[in-house]
Amino acid sequence: MKTWEIYAIRHATNETRTRGVNFISDPDPTAPLTLDFFCWVLRSGREVIVVDTGIDPAKGEPNGHRQVMSPPDGWAALGIDPAEVSTVLLTHAHYDHLGYLDALPNARFYMQAEEMAYVTGPWMQKPTFRHAYKADEIARLVHLLHDGRLHLHGRDFDVTDGISAHWVGGHCAGQEVLRIRTERGWVVLASDALHYYEEFERGIPFTVAFNISDMMAGHDRIRELADSDDHVLPAHDPRLLDKYAAISPDMAGRILRLDHAPETGA
Repeated sequence: MKTWEIYAIRHATNETRTRGVNFISDPDPTAPLTLDFFCWVLRSGREVIVVDTGIDPAKGEPNGHRQVMSPPDGWAALGIDPAEVSTVLLTHAHYDHLGYLDALPNARFYMQAEEMAYVTGPWMQKPTFRHAYKADEIARLVHLLHDGRLHLHGRDFDVTDGISAHWVGGHCAGQEVLRIRTERGWVVLASDALHYYEEFERGIPFTVAFNISDMMAGHDRIRELADSDDHVLPAHDPRLLDKYAAISPDMAGRILRLDHAPETGA
């Protein structure tokens, strides 16, 4: 049975956020809480799958998001030629996940059909729901769709041996998580279904949400799919830097190996 390695590229960070910005009804709303930004690479032998493409720094800067490493530089550090990547999984279409679509010129992209309907439908008339989307990036998805390079799939989708995508919604209408077979068992890459471990641990929602009940039900779905809570990976938690090792000393704080067991209980 095929198993996969999981690498996280920490492409941006925001050290200006507070707990009240990140969590609904937090008891200490003015306390600082860093928001890190990751995108991912899955590898099995010579086969490579890219998961999300990070943030365009020009789009992130107005919100205080500072680039740490461009995803193309991260791919290069992992020995990946972007022109040879054939499969990219888009967990949802927020702008911090679509920043470098055109850096992968020969890839086919995969995304939940519900997310595409959401980002091109009537909910985008509401500023609250369109806040984290950028019109030019959504237009790019439409062009990829018409060019035959964007595949829109149903709620549960078998990507390949050892990887499946599962709709959870909540954060946005088409939020998905990935179930990945690794040497240590089934890991769930939760993407923005979990920004922080704390949401999972305390059973609390993140502030950016399309449907809070789906967001909370998503926690249960993640637990069903993962071998344990230690097999769950959030998308924005700086605790990942303490729990998982960098691929090399010079990549500390930039590229992590996530398929191995956590090094600490941090």
